[in-house]
Amino acid sequence: MAANLIVDSSFLVAFLNERDTSHGWAVIQARRLAPPWKTCEAALSEAFYLIGPVGTPALAELIQVRAVVCAFQLSDQVDDLIRLMTKYRDVPMSLADACLVRMSEVLSDPLVLTTDTDFRIYRRHSRQTVPCVMPR
Repeated sequence: MAANLIVDSSFLVAFLNERDTSHGWAVIQARRLAPPWKTCEAALSEAFYLIGPVGTPALAELIQVRAVVCAFQLSDQVDDLIRLMTKYRDVPMSLADACLVRMSEVLSDPLVLTTDTDFRIYRRHSRQTVPCVMPR
C-alpha cells in the first residue's frame, strides 16, 4: 500500500454522493485504501462547492475526524505550480490538480485517488506518470 494516499475533489464527491456514477467505486477504494487521506485546500474548496449544502456536513466531518488532512502549503510551491499549470494550459490544469501533482512529486510513495482522467495526461517530475487509482 502507498505511504501517502492523496485524494482529489472528484474522489471525495464520489465517495460522499450516493447518486454519483462513481460512488460504488469510491466506497470500495475507501475500504481498501483507508484514511487518513491527504489533500490540499484547493481540492477541498472544489469538493465543498461540488458537493453542495447537502454534502457539506459529511465532508466537514471527514476533515474534523482527520480522515482527510491538508498536507500541502501552496505558498511554498508557487513556482512549481505555475510551471505545471503553464505546461498543461491546453488541458487546462486547475490549481487543485497542480497541487495534487506537486504533492505526488514531494511526498514519498504517493497514490492519487481520483475520477479525473486528466491525471492520465499529467506527469510528475516531467516524465513519470502520476500513480493513480481511478475507475475504468
